[in-house]
Amino acid sequence: MTATAETARTSPLPIDPMFLDRWSPRAFRKDPLPAREVETLFEAARWAPSASNQQPWMFLYADDEAGLARLRPVLVEFNRAWADQAPLLTVVFARTRNEKGEENRWAPFDAGAAWMSLALQARKLGLYAHAMGGFDEEKVYEALGVDRTQWRAMTVVAVGRHGDPTALSAKLQARESPSQRKPLAEVARRVV
Repeated sequence: MTATAETARTSPLPIDPMFLDRWSPRAFRKDPLPAREVETLFEAARWAPSASNQQPWMFLYADDEAGLARLRPVLVEFNRAWADQAPLLTVVFARTRNEKGEENRWAPFDAGAAWMSLALQARKLGLYAHAMGGFDEEKVYEALGVDRTQWRAMTVVAVGRHGDPTALSAKLQARESPSQRKPLAEVARRVV
């Protein structure tokens, strides 16, 4: 059995505690992140595995007021209510075409591996990362000038130190705890 005191999550199997420790809070402190921590997050993402080693991901991020002012409006209002406090926002893109112009159908999968690498590195640094699907994709391309024929906006991620949950609305406070997972038998089955 594996357990973590911080999240009160447990696994009946001996997995690394980093998997139980990672969760996606909504309460963030506004304090800026040191440049070295920011670089370390993206360095971890850089080392994610990818099909044919194409590394088809790109992270465009903001960690100062000018950049954050450009990224915050791409979020839906529900996410803005809490993510506006995060000191770092990054958009994760997947390159949908390879150098030959052919479709790279594995790109979203690979970009997901890069995002998970960033999320786990965040926890190693005492930070939290919360990925969001609630954003306006068209606004992302406009705000960042990214070629939508080559790149697909996959998610926006808020990163920072855990903040005071009482600063959230009552509805969000009720959700401000690590969630559980489906039973293993529901997500992995032996082929017979």
